[in-house]
Amino acid sequence: MAKVKISRKSTRIDMTAMCDVAFLLLSFFVMTATAKQPEPKPVDTPVSTVLDKLPEEGVATISVGDKQVFFTIPRAAREGTLSRMATKYNVTFTQEEIKKFVGMDGFGVPLNQLKGLLALSVNERNAPNMQKGIPYDSVGNQLGDWVEQAREAEKAVLDARIADGDETVKYKDLDIAIKGDAKEDYPTIKRIIDILQAQKKNKFYLVTGLRNEDF
Repeated sequence: MAKVKISRKSTRIDMTAMCDVAFLLLSFFVMTATAKQPEPKPVDTPVSTVLDKLPEEGVATISVGDKQVFFTIPRAAREGTLSRMATKYNVTFTQEEIKKFVGMDGFGVPLNQLKGLLALSVNERNAPNMQKGIPYDSVGNQLGDWVEQAREAEKAVLDARIADGDETVKYKDLDIAIKGDAKEDYPTIKRIIDILQAQKKNKFYLVTGLRNEDF
């Protein structure tokens, strides 16, 4: 008796739905991810097992490396901070310079060199050794002035939001984070802490990298 041959058909799986899901996930991650901003002075922070995160807003960061100090002001308070520093040091900035300052995340130059820094492109500003740091010694303590004026500017921003009826605002002083290089000398970090304590700012964050507990 002859055997009946059953024709074999190739198996085909429709991957359209899976591709759609993959592209949707990819689009989601691309649109929600935050790009790392270029830093004028990258530092290698010490490692720690602490998992606490910095607040998402209202934090100014002092970066320290090679005895050079850089300052990053919360975006909402940048214009107000620059305006106060300009008044204190009798310096005038154009609207274009103010706009560039608001868009600049961090800087590390004396105030009399800030105009020249703002005239450069982003890549030129962040080139190695382009910025030599903000003066923070007892003779020319511009860092202390920047911190003080940033705190005042942040307070003004919160006051304005409260006056506009924003019930989500809870008034608090500007948070400060110190991001020091792991190889930085202790006296440099101590000087930064002394500047904050001179303004009765005794609570601040120390930025570290995450390590394994068994490291």
